Amino acid sequence: MNMKNFRNNMKMPKDAGWLIPGLQVKRWFALILFGAILITFGILILVDVKPVFYTMEFVRKFASTVSTEWIAVSLVLFGCAVFFKGWQKTNLSIMGLDNEKDNQHLLEALYRRRKLNRGPKIVAVGGGTGLSMLLKGIKHITNNITAVVTVGDDGGSSGRLREEMGILPPGDIRNCIAALADDEDLVTKLFQYRFKTGEGLEGHSFGNLFLTALCSITGDMVRAVKESSNVLSIRGRVLPSTLDDMKLVAEMEDGRIIKGESNIPEAHGKIKRLYTDPVNCTPLEDVITAIRDAELIILGPGSLYTSVIPNLLVEEISKEIAKSNAKKIYVCNIMTQPGETDNYAVSDHIRAIMQHANSSKVMDAVLVNDFLPKNLADKYEKAGSYPVRLDLDNVSSLGIEVFSKKLIEDSPEGLVRHSSTRVARAIYSWFRRHGKDDKAFFLMREPHKLDDKNQECKL
Repeated sequence: MNMKNFRNNMKMPKDAGWLIPGLQVKRWFALILFGAILITFGILILVDVKPVFYTMEFVRKFASTVSTEWIAVSLVLFGCAVFFKGWQKTNLSIMGLDNEKDNQHLLEALYRRRKLNRGPKIVAVGGGTGLSMLLKGIKHITNNITAVVTVGDDGGSSGRLREEMGILPPGDIRNCIAALADDEDLVTKLFQYRFKTGEGLEGHSFGNLFLTALCSITGDMVRAVKESSNVLSIRGRVLPSTLDDMKLVAEMEDGRIIKGESNIPEAHGKIKRLYTDPVNCTPLEDVITAIRDAELIILGPGSLYTSVIPNLLVEEISKEIAKSNAKKIYVCNIMTQPGETDNYAVSDHIRAIMQHANSSKVMDAVLVNDFLPKNLADKYEKAGSYPVRLDLDNVSSLGIEVFSKKLIEDSPEGLVRHSSTRVARAIYSWFRRHGKDDKAFFLMREPHKLDDKNQECKL
């Protein structure tokens, strides 16, 4: 029997529903009342009001050794403590929070609302695992995050759903939603769960299927993403760069035309230029608004030609980024990616971005990693992946500032993975140094020394 039926059967007034047994609220209301009575008595004693005369008689007997003022103050303080405890327990009971862990979640929510809501307005542009990694760190700096995600993916689960259901590929969007949620949340783990068996299910993630179902129900991927974000209570928002059925096409230097994001790295050639089919994709209006309002715009990290640049191929997005007064930084990849950026130095990444954005004003600085493990895993060389070389002279000639920090996670196995915390701190450090708030930022480390001979960061 639900509360409404219970109240109707008992013919109780609507407000009397709070008295129904089992709500675990009445006891705390009683505690509040008790605290209020103590406060009232303490105040009345201080002002010597006649209605409390007989109470005062009792107090006077006790006050023969202790002053009346001390008794009054003690009663007020004790009453305040009881009142606060009752108020706290009432709120926790109403919200269904009944243990220390839930209490911590409440404090975390209050912190996020009060502190992180005042954080800088950040737009992060990219896709793939690079963008989701970045978001995991940025969400601890601000709640004002807009993740702009590429929709060119045509491989794996996303590609299958795109082909069979005619929707935008949900994979990168799902990863970003999960990254902006609380990592320990069971719902987040469910959202990222990938089926390992099952006819038709194998290879699909629950989140991809969930987004696909919501898209079918709402008829709109943006609405589906918004509802999914509400389920996971994410910090910020995730937006596709366009709602058009965008496909990536690469023109190779040997003249070949490669269609499809998943096919581009497999072509094993040097990319001359990248474009979309259809050529003129319409940006999401909310993306344009977010860029105009941004205080900081972050490009990357991620696959240069299949995660970062595709967003800039939407002409209006790249134009708005170039016009924006926000601080702009590109997070360069640590290792080259076989089939996409073979033999690329930092300046090659920057030139590729500027070329496809048709502007040199899409970034102010580049963030590069300045540390690699001595025991770099052999698997990178076997796969044809090497550290991205910092050619400082070439980068400087492009008018781009170089900001170097240790960005990787510590790995005894010699693996190279971005640390979301280190990347976010480095970006925020750079932003604080160059942002509107020019106060000294003492946590900054000294710029790393450069080798005078080849002008490259020592690793």
